[in-house]
Amino acid sequence: MSKEFTISRTVNAPRDLVWKAWSERDAFGQWWGPKGCKLDVTKFEFRPGGMFHYGMKLPDGNVWWGRFVYREIVKPERIVFVNSFSDANGGVTRAPFSATWPLEILNNLTLTESGGKTTLDLSGGPVNPSDEERAMFESMFGSMTQGFGGTLDQLEEFLAKA
Repeated sequence: MSKEFTISRTVNAPRDLVWKAWSERDAFGQWWGPKGCKLDVTKFEFRPGGMFHYGMKLPDGNVWWGRFVYREIVKPERIVFVNSFSDANGGVTRAPFSATWPLEILNNLTLTESGGKTTLDLSGGPVNPSDEERAMFESMFGSMTQGFGGTLDQLEEFLAKA
């Protein structure tokens, strides 16, 4: 069994506003991704079986493609999705940085509200990984904490302006 990656953040915003940031195309495109990257949302079908497909332009000019396929959506508390690197047409591809990064990661996001603040809990793990893919995924927890931390910083900045 793979260890799951987990990250949690409490933001100073009500859950309904945080839900909108995750569930509406224009909002999501403004904050998702690592700091310093520009996101081009090519498809946003926020429904079970729907796809979020995007191109992420890196500071060096390269574009990395990615996608989510939504499995479960329970408004306003839970989103389950599989994310992958992709090609420009939305087909699953290997990560541009590793031949042993898992092809698919199953993620579970929960949102809970208390006192007008919302706690986001995200956990995820590879889908049917090889031993090499499992080891690579687990070796990247530090990098993922940093990357998701920056993404969640951008979410907080977005929410502060909303």
